[in-house]
Amino acid sequence: MFSPYYSAARQRGAGDPLAHCALNVALYGAGGKRWAMTERSGRSLQRSPARLGIGPSALSWDGSVLTVEIDEVTAPFRSPLRGTVRVHPAALPGRSFALDAAGRHVWTPIAPCARVEVALDRPALRWDGPAYFDANAGSEPLEAGFRNWDWSRAGLRRGTAVLYDAVRRDGSTRLLALRFDPDGRVESFEPPPPVRLPGTAWRVARGTRADAGQGASVVETLEDTPFYARSLLRTHLLGERATAMHESLSLDRFRTRWVQAMLPFRIPRAKDE
Repeated sequence: MFSPYYSAARQRGAGDPLAHCALNVALYGAGGKRWAMTERSGRSLQRSPARLGIGPSALSWDGSVLTVEIDEVTAPFRSPLRGTVRVHPAALPGRSFALDAAGRHVWTPIAPCARVEVALDRPALRWDGPAYFDANAGSEPLEAGFRNWDWSRAGLRRGTAVLYDAVRRDGSTRLLALRFDPDGRVESFEPPPPVRLPGTAWRVARGTRADAGQGASVVETLEDTPFYARSLLRTHLLGERATAMHESLSLDRFRTRWVQAMLPFRIPRAKDE
């Protein structure tokens, strides 16, 4: 949905989403940050009920485990990123949530409580731990429906808490505060008070919500781009201290020409396609 090539194609009236597909991999750690998101045409796309192939990479589902086979090249500095990621859902809640009044944008927390096994060959890394898996889908461009949003998910002693705080294009808001248990139960909770976080180096505004009197703080900014920030937070939710993965997205900034001109540096398109 952030493809500059897809955006340009839509403006020409030829926006086929299947002609603009990519596997995005972001890796953070002591060895630095690695990012891969090479866009490919529909000729590199293979789909079946249990498998999605995008170029040399693929995702497959056997009914209990999602296996991601990664064979990508990082950008803007080219280096191989290869290995396997296996996601083991604790449960599949089977719930979806409309983010806009017309239902054009839908968020599905597929496996909000899960376990992941990571086995990379390039670079050579192995680990396992808690995981989260969701999906967004829409029948119109994201920037047509929203101005901006803040989203976060925090692992609790039992389950996962998710906050969605979106400002729609018409100025109305959509606020979700949900708790997911490992057995698949989903329940809403009273959204805690808002907490303002420091803006990024690109002046992207950030905010979250935390238990009254507790607050939240940024531990590390993992991605700092002109329209998007991914951050690690220290927060307090549902009476627990927690670490949260957080994102702030400015669609007003994303739709500007200068941002669109910068995106190909991080999202190259395969030359043979």
